[in-house]
Amino acid sequence: MNDLINQLRGAVAGPVLGRGDDGYAAELSGFNLAVTHTPDVVVGLTSEADAAAVVRAAAASGTPVRVLATGHGIPVPIQDGIVVTTTRMTGVTVDAATKIAHIPAGSRWDEVIAAGTPHGLVPVAGASDQVGCIGYTLGGGLGPLARTYGFSSDWARGFRIVTATGEVLPANATEHPDLFWALRGGKGGFGIVTAMDFELVELRTLYGGSVFFDAEYIPAVLGTWADWTKSLPEAANSSVVILRLPPLEFIPEPLRGKTVLSVRFAYVGDAAEGQRLFQPIRDAGTPLIDAVAEMPGSDIALIHNDPKDPTPSWDRGLLLSELDADFVTTFLQVAGPDQQLPLIAVELRHLGGATTRDLPETTAVGGRTGAATLTMIGVPDPTLFDTALPAAADTVLTALKPWINPETTVNFAGAFTIPGSYQASWPTNTFTRLTDLRTTYDPNRLFPYGPNL
Repeated sequence: MNDLINQLRGAVAGPVLGRGDDGYAAELSGFNLAVTHTPDVVVGLTSEADAAAVVRAAAASGTPVRVLATGHGIPVPIQDGIVVTTTRMTGVTVDAATKIAHIPAGSRWDEVIAAGTPHGLVPVAGASDQVGCIGYTLGGGLGPLARTYGFSSDWARGFRIVTATGEVLPANATEHPDLFWALRGGKGGFGIVTAMDFELVELRTLYGGSVFFDAEYIPAVLGTWADWTKSLPEAANSSVVILRLPPLEFIPEPLRGKTVLSVRFAYVGDAAEGQRLFQPIRDAGTPLIDAVAEMPGSDIALIHNDPKDPTPSWDRGLLLSELDADFVTTFLQVAGPDQQLPLIAVELRHLGGATTRDLPETTAVGGRTGAATLTMIGVPDPTLFDTALPAAADTVLTALKPWINPETTVNFAGAFTIPGSYQASWPTNTFTRLTDLRTTYDPNRLFPYGPNL
């Protein structure tokens, strides 16, 4: 391994670190502090040329390569091979005429939002602006505007990728279209994506935000929300989350130490119409905090207001096929405010609308048949990650089995710990085609991907 490290140090401009080297742990630290990676080598990429050099060296030595951007997307420890980090590859540019953002591999959504805002443009991004753009988009991506604009991957217009031979390929509608198809939703196992072209949408303002209700109102508000979603236009996007909040000072005083329901809303259109559409939710209970109003499109991350700082995290996710009254009753019985659960958040996101429609040229994204997402986030205590949290999640999922959608989407499949979740992340024919393409572009599995990383 020392020979490989020395070879890499002579071939790339970024840092090349082995176990025991200063900066090794810091280079591998991502958003999820519960996961500690200990590969043989970590390389901090500074350019596409660095990525190609790493792949050529890895292929010659038969050493596996994995990619770490922000650390959101690798939920299991990596203990061998080469890990490349992309955080140094930033510098988003926007062509206002074409609405295309050129996004280097290490960029987060906040950088894209900042680059597009002066032009009145925003990305169809995720709920958190701290998530890396590339890994998120490769898995499809369901953000707070998904019903209106579809999966985030639907807006990818091209990629640059270093394949297993060390060759840099463009992948777009006219160049290597099979690879372009796979990268829009197929996730990993194809190479190192070094950049992405992504079309932005015009959105200077929207009507959105979140409103919080105390525990006593959760059954009524949740029932209203589930029924309300059935009549919403595609311009209206919403989600709900039951939060069990600790009594800590950084939490707003009205919510501190309480179990609450947050309803998030994003309406793309006239503020007055958005207010009218949202009124049934306001009427369903007395809010503790009501922060739903007209807002700049650039503030979209405030709708979910996800944590920005790294923390230990644990989650389970999948898709649901329906949100009917029986589902609400059962959901409250196993995850409602009266239950003692080690889950800090249990979230439902309403899908449908544009998420159900594939592009004319088709993409590899899975999950277009889902009516909603279900995500469970555990208390950030690593001592609970192996036993208490899986047991709590299993209890919830067992009760909700009649509503679990056969097909999920890969970004909600976590570490594929639920049996069959890897295969269920795509329709059967899509899964087969992706498997074939991984074999075509990476016959020796230089880029491991799947349940056994």
